[in-house]
Amino acid sequence: MLSIDLSGAASPRVNPQAMIPPRMDDVREDLPALVLVGGTGTRLQPVLPATPKPLAPVGDAPFLQLLVKQLRSQGIRRLVMCTGHLADQVEKEFSDGRKWEVAITYSKESRPLGTAGAVKFAEGYLAEASDFLVLNGDSFLELDFRELIRFHQQHDGLISIAVRRVPDATRYGTVQLDTHNRVVGFREKMGASVPGIVNGGVYVFKRAILEHIPDGPASLEKDVFPRLLERGVYALEHQGMFIDIGTPEDYARAQTLYHSLYQAALPES
Repeated sequence: MLSIDLSGAASPRVNPQAMIPPRMDDVREDLPALVLVGGTGTRLQPVLPATPKPLAPVGDAPFLQLLVKQLRSQGIRRLVMCTGHLADQVEKEFSDGRKWEVAITYSKESRPLGTAGAVKFAEGYLAEASDFLVLNGDSFLELDFRELIRFHQQHDGLISIAVRRVPDATRYGTVQLDTHNRVVGFREKMGASVPGIVNGGVYVFKRAILEHIPDGPASLEKDVFPRLLERGVYALEHQGMFIDIGTPEDYARAQTLYHSLYQAALPES
């Protein structure tokens, strides 16, 4: 395991004994996935005051385990946990990842950096990656990562976003697309119960995106994506299950969907 601070470059150490199964189709086995698990989870603190949001129990396991198993089942075995708030709990729970047959390292923030800041701070783990995955650690989207990666390669954009059409987009900002799946704008939360296409919290980035993310706190959704539309931001719509456990209401809903979520993440199990 490795934690890094703001003062120097990281030299990641990947567990050499981690079991890395053969590659699946065109997904490279060494394609890294950054999992953003450093947020404070303010809205969920009344329910879980001393637990980081990604470790919120869903059924008999932490929510984050669902994402790890989903990645592993599709050939993504190189994970970087971008930690911050209550980081030691995440490291204690997942260690080096060998229990789940993945290799996990840790990029530990000493201050809140937001979603974009966390990606930039983890740059030292991406030295040999031309493309990489990014996932929010507090939401689940049923999808085929290989399909999203192929979509990203075919469109040759800087950013590819997995999106989901929902009947009620009250809680979310929405993504505006043209007829060629190119993102042309983002709309802030409307506060009204209307359908819309929302960001599913799963991305594929070209490494060049790091040149457009400043050091320090920043948001992908608010500070980075809107500025890069002309450089090629595309979105692939998915139809599967989607849940964000960011509120007590949705966290409670995740409990009722426990078995369905795991079936969606591991359809062959």
